[in-house]
Amino acid sequence: MKPLTVLVIDDERPALDELTYLLADDDRIGEVHTSSSATDGLRILHEGAVDAVFLDIQMPGLTGLELGQVLSRFRTPPPIVFVTAHEQHAVEAFDLRAVDYVLKPVRAERLTEAVRRVVGMLDGVAESAPVRDDTQVAVERGGVTRFVHRSDITHVEAQGDYARLHTAAESHLVRSPLSTLEEEWAAAGFVRIHRSLLVSLSQVTEVRMDGGRCTVTVGPRGVELVVSRRHTRELRELLLENRTVSPRTDS
Repeated sequence: MKPLTVLVIDDERPALDELTYLLADDDRIGEVHTSSSATDGLRILHEGAVDAVFLDIQMPGLTGLELGQVLSRFRTPPPIVFVTAHEQHAVEAFDLRAVDYVLKPVRAERLTEAVRRVVGMLDGVAESAPVRDDTQVAVERGGVTRFVHRSDITHVEAQGDYARLHTAAESHLVRSPLSTLEEEWAAAGFVRIHRSLLVSLSQVTEVRMDGGRCTVTVGPRGVELVVSRRHTRELRELLLENRTVSPRTDS
């Protein structure tokens, strides 16, 4: 793939210069255009071809999110990477189908990952998604052993040294601690959202932020689960990377 032409938009000069420097140092980036406002950035986008936009959110006048809404109406919207000091706007970024959401201060290795995601999208290569397989889990009830497809499990709840597996129709207690399942099922897309809960990313249908409280809805029955503050940021990044859902906020 030929080197990318990117546009960096940030109203703070030090942040603009730093991001420009880091991107120019990446072999996958060919040309870096810069702008100190979303309005001027939109002019640049209309004047020439830009492969991707690295965009601040909090700016005077037209904000980064508002510009993202404008770009979403382009016939071929450029991939957007939001670069911001404010993590609370990640849900809006989901709605705008942003490729990534990078927090300031920007680390070089984190920006490298953002560029990788942009390249993957432009190449038409699907980003890594949780593994969906037909692995069966043995469960016991009344002396009878049954087998449950792991892909049918929406979430897992800790119960002491045991774990309760939840599907859309029923639940099963298994003799495995949550920590063991977290490690063994990570490759299948199960992630911890609370000290006592794992969820399957493929089963998440909605993410909500309300007054700083994050919840996810899983499965066809719409079970709502609370995400701890400790795990909220990690979950947002995973969902954004896999783009398995389109979260929304309460109006």
